[in-house]
Amino acid sequence: MFVRHLLLLLFSVQWFAAFRADAQNNPAVYRNARDTTPARWNLQACLDYANRNNITLNSLRLSQKTAEQNYLLSRAQQQPNLSGNGGLSYTHSKAATAVIGGVQTTSSWINSWGAGSSITIYNGGYLRNDILQKNLGIESANLNILQSTNDITLQITQAYLAILLAKENVVYEQDLITTTTAAVDQGRKQYEAGSIARNAYIELQAQLATDKYNFVTAQSLVRQNKLNLKVILQLPYQDSFDIVDPDTVISKEAVTTLDSVVSVAMNNRPEIKNGQLSIDIAHYDLLKARAGYLPILTATGQFSSSYYSRSTDAYFKQLDNNFFQQVGVNLSIPIFTRRTVKTQVEIAKINIDQAKLNLQNTRTVLAQNIEQAYINVINAQGQYDAAVEGLTASQESFRIAGEQLKVGASNLVDYLQQKTLYTQAFQVYIQAKYNSALSIKIYDFYMGKAVKL
Repeated sequence: MFVRHLLLLLFSVQWFAAFRADAQNNPAVYRNARDTTPARWNLQACLDYANRNNITLNSLRLSQKTAEQNYLLSRAQQQPNLSGNGGLSYTHSKAATAVIGGVQTTSSWINSWGAGSSITIYNGGYLRNDILQKNLGIESANLNILQSTNDITLQITQAYLAILLAKENVVYEQDLITTTTAAVDQGRKQYEAGSIARNAYIELQAQLATDKYNFVTAQSLVRQNKLNLKVILQLPYQDSFDIVDPDTVISKEAVTTLDSVVSVAMNNRPEIKNGQLSIDIAHYDLLKARAGYLPILTATGQFSSSYYSRSTDAYFKQLDNNFFQQVGVNLSIPIFTRRTVKTQVEIAKINIDQAKLNLQNTRTVLAQNIEQAYINVINAQGQYDAAVEGLTASQESFRIAGEQLKVGASNLVDYLQQKTLYTQAFQVYIQAKYNSALSIKIYDFYMGKAVKL
């Protein structure tokens, strides 16, 4: 008993140590052993969760399973069917008899058994084309999943970067409060010493109140952006939802030429492949419709037997004597279909033309989106470079104004003006920083690169 308890204790210690090591090594920090969602999410954790749990994606996966079942059903139509039947009936009757006179009551049992089978030998290629079409339906369903995954990936990336932007703005607003608080303390000392007027000191206090207000607003924006990401992830209510801040956010990269990205996207994007599949699927509809002009040849076979209770033969003897077998072929030739087949053929041709137009439109829209993404990257990186220069200059001017205010070499108006310029420059900088990072991710994503931070 002691040995068993000791082994159980050792196993528990090892399990806890392994779980703790896994929680430390994993970027997603677990709340507890029963919780399947992390307390802090990195971008990859968000993408993985959405891939597993998004309702739209799971609905498309069910559609893909339906397409697989339709394919299996289509293949099975080439096989012969087989059905069996059996029956048992009891008959009771009264009839007048001329020989002995009066009414005679009779009763009898009838038992019958049988089975039948048929197989389509030729139907103008309908079954073969239907199988090929259903197989393309599976491919199309898989491409729908991939296309929806791409859309959700970009939505999550955009929402994730919006949180990072808002969180950085919170840090910045906190720093401003610290700076303004120091200025208020300095102003209080100068006011008490008679170096500045009371209205100047009050203006500093008003500025501190404004900074605190902006800080609360920035915190609210973080919560709102987190909620937006939770909505995209379709997460249940969670108080402690937060994301992992990456070490760096890359805002400047070499930009691939527009022609290269367009060429890769046209050959690999799921919406383009799906458009091409739609044309092929519509073409098989045309082949299936044309099969209506051709004859259908079917082979059939059946056997049956029966037993009649009023016969003098035994049960199995009657089944043997009444055993019936039949095989045959049936040829059905369409002669006049009241334009049904012709209409189906013409509609199939129209659907092919429509599928071609849809593919052309998909190519045009994709090319336009890629070009817009390219323009966004070029503009965003240029704005980022300018924002870095502007922030550097404004930061230095604000630092000098603060030093001059401390020694009385500058007045409060100049200091607050430099602070306003610095605030504006920083807001422009962080906006340009994350806008450039997002535009790069979107542009590279069109070329098939995975989204990473």
